[in-house]
Parts: sequence; structure tokens; C-alpha cells
Amino acid sequence: MTGTLGIVGFGLSTIGPGIATGLIFAAYINGVARQPEARSILQPLAFLGFALAEALAILGLVLAFVLK
Repeated sequence: MTGTLGIVGFGLSTIGPGIATGLIFAAYINGVARQPEARSILQPLAFLGFALAEALAILGLVLAFVLK
């Protein structure tokens, strides 16, 4: 086998943020469906969680290239 395992590591590191993004927005949609008046409170929290989850994916990408 030729090449590095950095790309495989990046592929594995994107699974966690992908699942986290789905769970964050599923909880947001569920919360807004139950209490529509809480939308203004839940929306910034959902976007903050999304940003943190995507930061993990970017960190995984950077580490994949650094370790290459």
C-alpha cells in the first residue's frame, strides 16, 4: 500500500462532526416545533453548536495535512 494514512484519518475525523451537526439541528427543529416562541433563544445556541462541531472537522483536516 502506498500513500499516507492522513486522508483516512481525516475521513474518520469527519464522522463525529457530521453526526453532531445532524443531532444539533434535529434538537433545534424539535425544540422549535414544541415551542415556537423559543425560536429566538434556540437559534443562536444551534448555530454556536454547529460552529463548534465544524471547528472539529477543520481541526481534523489541518491535522491530516500536518501529519502527512
